[in-house]
Amino acid sequence: MLSDEFDTEDNNSQSDLVNEDTLNEGSNSENVDLSDNSLQVVISDALSEKDRVKFTVLSKTTLPDFQRSEFSVVRQHEEFIWLHDQFEENEDYAGYIIPPAPPRPDFDSSREKLQRLGDGEGSVTKEEFLKMKKELEAEYLATFKKTVAMHEMFLSRLAQHPVFRYDTNFRVFLEYDQDLSVRTKNKKELFEEIMKTLSKTTDEYLLSATVRDVNDFFEQEKNFLIDYYGHLKDATIKSDKMVNKHKDVSDSYIKISSCLIQLSTFDHRELDWFLNRFSETLEKLRKVEGRIASDVDLKLSDTLRYYVGDSFAAKRLLYRRLRCLANYEAANRNLEKARSKNKDVHAAETAQQLSCEKFEVMSDKGKEELIDFKARRVSTFNKNLLELAEWEIKHAQHQIDILKTSLDMINNEETRSSTLNVEVIS
Repeated sequence: MLSDEFDTEDNNSQSDLVNEDTLNEGSNSENVDLSDNSLQVVISDALSEKDRVKFTVLSKTTLPDFQRSEFSVVRQHEEFIWLHDQFEENEDYAGYIIPPAPPRPDFDSSREKLQRLGDGEGSVTKEEFLKMKKELEAEYLATFKKTVAMHEMFLSRLAQHPVFRYDTNFRVFLEYDQDLSVRTKNKKELFEEIMKTLSKTTDEYLLSATVRDVNDFFEQEKNFLIDYYGHLKDATIKSDKMVNKHKDVSDSYIKISSCLIQLSTFDHRELDWFLNRFSETLEKLRKVEGRIASDVDLKLSDTLRYYVGDSFAAKRLLYRRLRCLANYEAANRNLEKARSKNKDVHAAETAQQLSCEKFEVMSDKGKEELIDFKARRVSTFNKNLLELAEWEIKHAQHQIDILKTSLDMINNEETRSSTLNVEVIS
């Protein structure tokens, strides 16, 4: 389990273990269709260290391709990226939507906040320090759980795919119980990757401008995904801002509550009870506000962020198909030239036939993938938004109940005080 106490003076040596129950709480794995149980992959626990996270991947299967029915391995983030790259670079998967790679674990922000809080411990009251420390620990845990959930989501998508589950590299990733010896890319490789991405982007723009897709289905999907991708990115930014505002409100409750507690220590007997009760009310509202922020982040921001990556992967599929179409058209032109010159006709016909078959296969697979992508995202958004709405209603009702209870207590105390005053006067 994540430790209840964080060393704010030396967070670099902090290691945190999260078990399966903790990880499953708030996990995004429910977004994957798990009706097929022939291969199940979960991250049972994870260990966070200074500069890396170790994920324990547990797999159960009835597929004959695997050596055993159950196995467990420890993997790092770089190995997840390696697996994703193997699918991206495999020409056999050009007609499929490759699940987006999980984001790199980033706990620096939470650790820096904990460090700053520890350095400034003497500048705040003990009560305020403990509350802020608890909030930062909760933020760290939420970030950790989200990171694990996204890595599990990546593996689950591969495990449930009718083709990807049989990939050799995927089996090695799940079964090989030793380190895969995957290293982080050096500066030269990172630069080459950036240049390769720029080249693909430029080629994509050129293809879009010069190659006309004769298939209305793919043309409509391309136009839709371009707009959809832009709207998702914009919605993600706005959703993140909303989450941050909820966190700001929660932080404000902490500060106001601490100030009220300080005021209650002065000799104002008539106000002491009221200030303490009001402080307790703010503390309860702070917890609710923190839950709202976590729920919005989990069910809205994370869903939007995931489908930004998934939509980009779908766009890459359309680009690869468009490149295949361009190659097919080039093969047709080469065949016409060969026939007109009566030279190398057989070779040109063979190349043209292979290009045609590749394009047709990619189109068939791509259409299936895009239809499945639509059904998957509609189902996921419908499920997550309904759950978010239900949670929001519950939180709103909880806030109302807290305020009503607080007002009732104040009114009862005022009535009691008035009765006592009347008795004293009498």
